Amino acid sequence: MQSYIDGLLTLAIAEDIGNGDHTSLAVISPEAEGKMKLLVKEEGVIAGIDIAKQLFKRIDRRLEMEQLLKDGARVQKGDIAFYVTGRERALLQAERLVLNIMQRMSGVATQTATYVKELKGLKTQVLDTRKTTPGMRVLDKLAVKTGGGGNHRMGLFDMILLKDNHVDFAGGIEQAIVKTLEYLQRTGLNLAIEIEVRSLEDLKTVLRVGGVQRIMFDNFDLPTTKEAVTLVAGRYETESSGGITLENLRAYAECGVDFISVGALTHQIKSLDLSLKAI
Repeated sequence: MQSYIDGLLTLAIAEDIGNGDHTSLAVISPEAEGKMKLLVKEEGVIAGIDIAKQLFKRIDRRLEMEQLLKDGARVQKGDIAFYVTGRERALLQAERLVLNIMQRMSGVATQTATYVKELKGLKTQVLDTRKTTPGMRVLDKLAVKTGGGGNHRMGLFDMILLKDNHVDFAGGIEQAIVKTLEYLQRTGLNLAIEIEVRSLEDLKTVLRVGGVQRIMFDNFDLPTTKEAVTLVAGRYETESSGGITLENLRAYAECGVDFISVGALTHQIKSLDLSLKAI
């Protein structure tokens, strides 16, 4: 995961600073030292402080952070997450990059925490999806964890998820599972298999064929979800996905599913209002 973060920070610095921060070069003395604070401007869950610390060091290793809050802390308007001191030019170069990252990560963490709160007292865990901004996935998924949620697969490479299009192209559920098991045996890969079902008939086929670790109920209504959980009877992990909102989240969890995946954790968020101010 760190390699993804390193690559993202390299790209972020390159696209923003390019061949130089000419505004700061024009008006700020190279020897000038300064101090800034990360000011919280609305209630939420803070995230991205550890990434900000890495970014500051990438800009200038002499920048020093005095951290007051930890990632995952519930914050209010007026809270200060950290102070950072060092060369003023370096502070100004890092300012927008830090805010872009932390505002989005804090927005994702805040959104996730809201969903997690709805599931209080139940066994069901809310998961993210691959519905992320290209290049930002690693930070989005870190933010989901910070907000108390769980991560689904990182990408196409670390888990097999047989979705509706895979099943249709493969010729059906049984063919898709058999081909997948043959592929894993042939390649020696050790990957979990999840399969998406669109009806109770699909589910019965999966239960007959076996060979998977998790079954996803795609766009099932509540009565069908309850029946599906009963049919599985604990033999496989279960997951609900599709058409699930904050308003009906708990009702789906009460059906007994192990996981609920929600794309809105990362693709329908409002960034948390933060400010990096000179002192």
